[in-house]
Amino acid sequence: MAQDQNAGAQAPTTQQEPQGEIVVTGSLFRRTDTETTSPVTTLTTETLQRAGTTTISDAIRSVSADGAGSIPTGFQGGFSAGGAAVSLRGLGVSSTLVLIDGLRTTNFPLNDDGHNAYVDLNSIPFSFVERVDVLKDGASSTYGAEAIGGVVNIILKKHITGIQGSVEAGAAGKGYGSRVRSYLTAGYGDYESTGWNVFVNGEYQRDGRISAHDLGFPFNTTDLSSIGLADQNSADNALNVNTPNAIVRRVTGSDPNNPFAGGATGASTYQLLNPALCSRTFTVAGAAGGTGCAHDLTDEYTQVQPFQERFSVNGRLSIRLNDNIEGYVTGSYSHSQVNILTAPSAIRQRQPYGASPTTASNNPGIALPVYICSSGTNCSTAADRQLNPNNPYAAAFAADPANGAARIFYSFGDIATGTQRGNEVIRGTFGLNGQFGDDWNWRAEAVGARDNIKMASFGTISIDGLRQAVATGAYNFVNPSQNTDATRQLVAPDIIARGSSSLASLDASISHSFLTLPGGDLQVAVGGQIRRETLDYPGLNPNKTNYANTAAAFGKRTVTAAYFEVSAPILKEVELSGSGRYDHYSEGFSRFSPKVGIKLKPVKELMLRGTYSEGFRAPTFAESNPRSSFPGFVTYQPPCSFVLAHGGTATATGCTTTNPYAQSYSVGGGFSGNPNLKPETSRSFTGGAVFQPIRELSFTIDYYNVKKKNVIVAGPNAGTARANYFAGLPLPAGYSVGAVDAPDPLYPNALPRVLVINGPYVNAGYFKTQGLDFGASAEFGIAPGVKFYSRLDVNKILKFDVDFGDGVVRKYVGTVGPYELSSGAGTPEWRGNWQNTLEVGKFSLSATAYYVSRIKQVAADEESPSASGNIDLSCGAAAGNLYPYPDDAALNKFCYVRRFIYADLNAQVQVNDDFTFFMNVGNFTNERAPIATSSYSGTNYLPTWHWAGVVGRTFSAGARFKF
Repeated sequence: MAQDQNAGAQAPTTQQEPQGEIVVTGSLFRRTDTETTSPVTTLTTETLQRAGTTTISDAIRSVSADGAGSIPTGFQGGFSAGGAAVSLRGLGVSSTLVLIDGLRTTNFPLNDDGHNAYVDLNSIPFSFVERVDVLKDGASSTYGAEAIGGVVNIILKKHITGIQGSVEAGAAGKGYGSRVRSYLTAGYGDYESTGWNVFVNGEYQRDGRISAHDLGFPFNTTDLSSIGLADQNSADNALNVNTPNAIVRRVTGSDPNNPFAGGATGASTYQLLNPALCSRTFTVAGAAGGTGCAHDLTDEYTQVQPFQERFSVNGRLSIRLNDNIEGYVTGSYSHSQVNILTAPSAIRQRQPYGASPTTASNNPGIALPVYICSSGTNCSTAADRQLNPNNPYAAAFAADPANGAARIFYSFGDIATGTQRGNEVIRGTFGLNGQFGDDWNWRAEAVGARDNIKMASFGTISIDGLRQAVATGAYNFVNPSQNTDATRQLVAPDIIARGSSSLASLDASISHSFLTLPGGDLQVAVGGQIRRETLDYPGLNPNKTNYANTAAAFGKRTVTAAYFEVSAPILKEVELSGSGRYDHYSEGFSRFSPKVGIKLKPVKELMLRGTYSEGFRAPTFAESNPRSSFPGFVTYQPPCSFVLAHGGTATATGCTTTNPYAQSYSVGGGFSGNPNLKPETSRSFTGGAVFQPIRELSFTIDYYNVKKKNVIVAGPNAGTARANYFAGLPLPAGYSVGAVDAPDPLYPNALPRVLVINGPYVNAGYFKTQGLDFGASAEFGIAPGVKFYSRLDVNKILKFDVDFGDGVVRKYVGTVGPYELSSGAGTPEWRGNWQNTLEVGKFSLSATAYYVSRIKQVAADEESPSASGNIDLSCGAAAGNLYPYPDDAALNKFCYVRRFIYADLNAQVQVNDDFTFFMNVGNFTNERAPIATSSYSGTNYLPTWHWAGVVGRTFSAGARFKF
């Protein structure tokens, strides 16, 4: 930490709020204490340094109140992959408000799950953060929308003199995942004596890529047969699976002039186009058998951490205009680059744009025709036709091209696939505050922010380009290495999408102490705000010309608000507070949000507190604007009746199959904005106690109870709709089949899979969560020059129930539900961390332990209710759950993702007043993450909770300096 200024020399300093008076998150008043009516977790610079934390995302992830729906950077399969967001109380990223110095900033242009808006934590600089306040209570009465679950307020340093900085580097113990981080801050001007201060800060961070192959088993494969679980890696034992080695099977009934109309009836065996290119083969016997090339696509192509590079430049000017008025100006620019690599694109993707959902030509797979020609049309009769060199049946069926097409199974391994996401945030603020008359205090602040994103997608298949490449023979499927870059660009051209979001806001308030009560001054504050928000993101596929599925969202609105707050310490032992805010949105809706609180201090050692509040969340642009669209996907296992119809085998506990067509796959949901949506509303209770028996030791316990109503959901009955489709029943009202798959080549007369089910955004049902927060802190002097610090933060969820409006209560505590929210990380019953620091002279050693309780691999939002309205959350194939093993089987232990405990070590040595060296060992006991076979956000692990156990032990070292 920077030191106070010394007489006669300008040493580095960090000057904070005036001594004895601080700004408290959730209040308009400056206070002389932090014991407010609402529970607040504060992460100080010292706390974060002792934990070895280097990003805002990691800092907030450590808070136990961050629950289901939060977005880790390691989740790369989402619509806003590469971003990071917080979800307090598990109510979703759209229900948590993120502020910087009490002011809003603009949202990330890409919405999570296609519709949830949030602030990207990766865009916020970390190096000059003073503290992070996490208000674990509804705060719409002060800040407006989104503050249902709580508020994260990132407090930046205000005055810095001298030069200070840090350099740090590290990597995982096995050499992957390198990290380099540095910052430099230069400031001038002693604010207290001269009345002004200016500083400039620069920050840089680079995180190397981590592949699944780096990690090894079980995080690099879906074949878990070696530990008794299923082999879901069909690419090494099934012939009709797309791999980088093309395999074909002759089909009949094809349109010889349409490569997208391959026949559904298989004939003869499967055949590798070029066996010489395969290093490992397998053989399937029988008339429908053949030889295939074995692959483990997860190990070969999946990455666990993307390459990231971030830098920012920030500055602040603070000035005292006179004895009664102060002002400031800030400016910041941050840039984040994320490079995500994925498995190669398959020749037949899951999203069949523009086709009829009732015809077999909807998306039946690609068939290589017998003839090719330069025009690519009517090749069977074209003058320049020639036999297709990619089709091994072409010569034999030259006179019968309708029966000699080759249905091809292939992934474009010669074309790199992924996205490059460049995101820049430009933000500026201006503020004045002062006082006049008899204790009148006022402030006026303005903020403007813009987030520009450039999304470059590579390896995404062009529908027209693929058709042309197949029909003209331009693409060499036999030996893909012979393809030119021009041909690859024809099939999968680079796609660039640009978008932006912006926010401009003006906020002003005035406060006054009107009279003196027995416990202190009666304070009243009133204020108002006007802000403008915009979003323009067309997505990667605005004209449906390729297989990309990134959501698009548009909108603009103006919000005006008026608010007040009252603090009444009616007795020394009793303080009452109240606040309220009225917000009006230009879309045509308004909302008043009240809050009341009480603080009791019957004895010096004990404080009791409680609040009641109401809040709201406005519909996001993606949810309310009809121009917005969202194709989302979830992993789904078809029911046993379908599996059996496609060649599966019945077992005592359900069914099994080796046919990939009947195994789990991705089902899409298509949605567009609904302008008739209403805001979500909430009511919250909190009640707690702070017990401080001695000055060096304190304990806190707080109960919370939040109910969110009129919840905006995308297809609340999606699970029922999927189940009804496979059962041959009518879909729920408002739902329709958007697309069906091609018939199964092995069982063409059986029911085909559904690919997309369309459903509405609606206000439906409620979320209700209850829980307990526990906290403790201690600071003891053990001996001269020896101190001990301890800090505990624990959350226990008592209830997390959801009703989607159908009267069925879905219970999530202790399960991976809500499975369809963000990264599907689930709702652990217990979560917490405990930090202990021993300081001996200039040396300190800290250990920070993290705990996540076990999670059952079932999810109520993935199950259809019974006729009585109950949902079966037992493990087992009969229940159709995410974990397909019975409760009484020997493998039942895998039904639960076991609890996970790990700890980080951090050591610091202060060489002198100007230099401090530090070293951090993350997950120093090298604890392994528990296996989570149900996860879709990571291969057999949950990135939100178990990231440290996937990467393993890490090392970093560096130095902080100032002069």
